[in-house]
Amino acid sequence: MSATKGDLTTRMMGAAMLSVDTYEEVEADQDATGQAALVVAIAALCMAMGSWGGGPIYAAWVAVIELGSWAIWAGIAYVVGDKVFGADATWGELLRTLGFAKAAGVLYLVAALPFMGGLVTTVVAIWVSIASFIGLRQALDLGNGKTLLTWLVGAVFYNVLQNFPFFPF
Repeated sequence: MSATKGDLTTRMMGAAMLSVDTYEEVEADQDATGQAALVVAIAALCMAMGSWGGGPIYAAWVAVIELGSWAIWAGIAYVVGDKVFGADATWGELLRTLGFAKAAGVLYLVAALPFMGGLVTTVVAIWVSIASFIGLRQALDLGNGKTLLTWLVGAVFYNVLQNFPFFPF
């Protein structure tokens, strides 16, 4: 492993640039789960700061919600991809790739600029969705069709779950 491989910043940049090699690297590195959690937390804090939310308590709450959502989304993707579509993946591999897929979320900070909030939020959400697709595909080792179905079924299931009372994520 070179000096830059495994580096959080290098991995975040690679993930944000949609580098398949970066997603393969973090999928294989079992020690990268903590880094993936940190990426999710950083992106969540940037989202909270970019929206000029309710201050530090709001920012902390957004980070907790995002970490919980990340774990649940990885679990849903695991069940759908692995159990329904026959992929060969672990929950940890999905945690790592989907966590790094949030790397472009640091750009949510730009949403704090006047007249930029809606546009930046939309662009970053689409970017993260595309990165999530790549992360899913690399972790599940499925083709584009089955990955898209996994993404869609997982997204629908997750959205239904969000509508249950007392589901904070």
